[in-house]
Amino acid sequence: MTHPAQQRCFNHPGREAAARCPVCARHFCRECVTEHHGRVICSACLLAGRQAPRSQSRLHRAGLAAAAGILLAWMIFYGLGQILLNIPSAVHEGRYWKASDAAP
Repeated sequence: MTHPAQQRCFNHPGREAAARCPVCARHFCRECVTEHHGRVICSACLLAGRQAPRSQSRLHRAGLAAAAGILLAWMIFYGLGQILLNIPSAVHEGRYWKASDAAP
């Protein structure tokens, strides 16, 4: 491995390399790298690193929305079932309707 001073910038071959990106292992001049969370990283790796959590965040939100929708549907059907169970058996058997028809 050669010394960074002997390396050339990946984007600007005429310039001396000042840093090596720890993610892609390429050498860059001072204009092509930036410090991010205490690390010197190239702009391409910085953009790639920032875009990845967004897709995971969307996936996470979609999963939560699906789970919430399923839970809500279950609660609605459970509530409807409880309502049907609380209706008197006379209504289910038809005796309730026959009794109300016979009344004058």
